[in-house]
Amino acid sequence: MREVYLDYNASAPLDPRVFEAMAPVLAGEVGNASSVHRFGRRQAAAVDEARQHVAGLVGGRPAGVVFTAGATEANNLALRGAAEAAPEDRPRMLVSAVEHASVARTARWLSDSGVVKLDVIGVTPGGFVDPAAVEELLGPDVLLVSVMAANSETGVLNPVGEIAERVRAAGAMFHCDATQMAGRTPFDMAAMGADLVSVSGHKICGPGGVGALVGTRHALTRLSPLIHGGGHERGLRSGSLNVAGIAGLGAASRIAADERESESARVGVLRDRLVDELDSRLADVHQNGDASRRLPNTANIRFEGADAEAVMSNMDPVAVSTGSACSAGSIEPSGVLVAMGLSHEAAFESVRFSLGRFTTEIEIDAAIRAVADAVERVRSMA
Repeated sequence: MREVYLDYNASAPLDPRVFEAMAPVLAGEVGNASSVHRFGRRQAAAVDEARQHVAGLVGGRPAGVVFTAGATEANNLALRGAAEAAPEDRPRMLVSAVEHASVARTARWLSDSGVVKLDVIGVTPGGFVDPAAVEELLGPDVLLVSVMAANSETGVLNPVGEIAERVRAAGAMFHCDATQMAGRTPFDMAAMGADLVSVSGHKICGPGGVGALVGTRHALTRLSPLIHGGGHERGLRSGSLNVAGIAGLGAASRIAADERESESARVGVLRDRLVDELDSRLADVHQNGDASRRLPNTANIRFEGADAEAVMSNMDPVAVSTGSACSAGSIEPSGVLVAMGLSHEAAFESVRFSLGRFTTEIEIDAAIRAVADAVERVRSMA
């Protein structure tokens, strides 16, 4: 059986067109982007072009793009950078209960260290944050609120525009981890009123190890740097720039912005076909999260009576996951699913399927057969 990759939310394959954009830098274009000679200027020009494309992907300004080593660093810069520069009268931070570990654990570390007071925003059984729940926790002492655009495990979308409106009315900053949504559905930080937005290259068929924090002019002045040195990236992220990676992120952003509408429509049809076929072939199949408000590429499915890890080991070489790659190998159930009200047993029976640019109908048909056989096998052994 051919390999089938349905784990795009963990990491998407590199688009050959992105590699073509990176190849000249990798193959010998020498120079530091901060140098003033012609070699440096060529590198700087490639970086400037990438800024335009990354900003365009999320509706930001090119001058507001701070390149990082990925969304994890961008999330840390947003939360830690804001906390370390916070005025004394704003000691409190709010994050949702279903954030990625790079937000959740950073916020918890800041709280445990006494840097901020942390409140966690609960979610509905459908997996999204109710703006009213945010408003209940807001006050003049809140520094920053962080709510992701789309959940990596369930694909459920948050009403970030409505949340941002309430946050800004309270005088706080709004940070949005758009890692999963950017490039899959339209995202405009200026229109929604987000102050800080995180993105990552390898989620949009770009290279790994590169991402960005995109901020408004005012928000970036309210951050302290995590990495000190020569003052690169508006003084917020010192270190010689990864020009090849940045060029790749720029190309990936441009392609995603150009093709996301047609790509999402095609992938959504394949996702629905996968879900419908599994539901017709197997009993006791349940979708986790509000299916009416989710990414077109994602389905989180519970196969009642079948341990998810056992199912995955029996469906090789079809690659899926049980949740965020950052929590892979954990013996604890998904914190996202538990926060939504699922029991530990139900969470341990849940599998995430995430499709993408290179997923084909043939692969979906192969996955349907493999998953159905694996679930039946696991259930028969219970």
